Amino acid sequence: MDLTVIIPAYNEAEAIGPVLERLCERLQSADDLRGSFEVLVVDDGSTDGTGDIARRANSLVTLLRHPYNLGNGAAVKTGIRNARGRVCVFMDADGQHDPEMILHMYRGCTDHDMVVGARDGQSQAGWHRRLANGLYNQLATYVTGRRIEDLTSGFRAIRRDVARRFVVLLPNGFSYPTTITLCVIRAGFSVRYEPITTARRKGKSKIRLLADGTKFLMVIAKICMLFAPMKIFLPVSFYLFLMGLGYYVFTFLTEHRFTNMSMLLFTTSVIIFMMGLLAEQIAQMRFERTEDE
Repeated sequence: MDLTVIIPAYNEAEAIGPVLERLCERLQSADDLRGSFEVLVVDDGSTDGTGDIARRANSLVTLLRHPYNLGNGAAVKTGIRNARGRVCVFMDADGQHDPEMILHMYRGCTDHDMVVGARDGQSQAGWHRRLANGLYNQLATYVTGRRIEDLTSGFRAIRRDVARRFVVLLPNGFSYPTTITLCVIRAGFSVRYEPITTARRKGKSKIRLLADGTKFLMVIAKICMLFAPMKIFLPVSFYLFLMGLGYYVFTFLTEHRFTNMSMLLFTTSVIIFMMGLLAEQIAQMRFERTEDE
């Protein structure tokens, strides 16, 4: 099978029916697929009949159910584990993502391992969301060493074998796009960004800016520790070294002596630097073991 479309859904009864109808109609008309596709809807414990609506929407839809709400990321992981297509495309059930872009994303995986829909300025809901996403993009760019245009976009296509490689690292919450983006890039796979404009979602967003925003930051830090620990250890070590040097210069000019505090800051910076080197070696060993398997 060539393509699997994975749609995590939680209480999306208002939008999911029309989304599935448009999606299946577009996929059936694609000459290069020739019917070699599947649509997986993962009902993440909905209480509004989302699963029943999805089942009735089109005979091409396969419904997977969670017994209770496990999280958006958990639904995506269920979809990846059950996918049969060579390429997996993730899209939301709330009507924001245009089914017309599905085939474009799928075809992009011919020469790239992952294709991500990068939302334009008109697609961001509110200045606070734009500001937060801009911050996440800058942090992720620093971690990966590659310009990240949209870290949190849930509309993306990825080769199934690549997705399965990182499925155990994906969190159960809304930060799965952050995790899989950082994992794929740091592991040396190719990523392409495609500009998209998303429609206004139907219903209320389930992302909480403060709580989920903090989780996104923690995810970036954790993935950085997994794949590039020196990106964290080195700045901390350098900052402590500068503090020690600055304090030494101050005490030398005022008291003409080298203080214990300066020695403590210098020593701590060296220890943290050495810990970073050790963490870097551990991360490299994990990669080598994964490649051998």
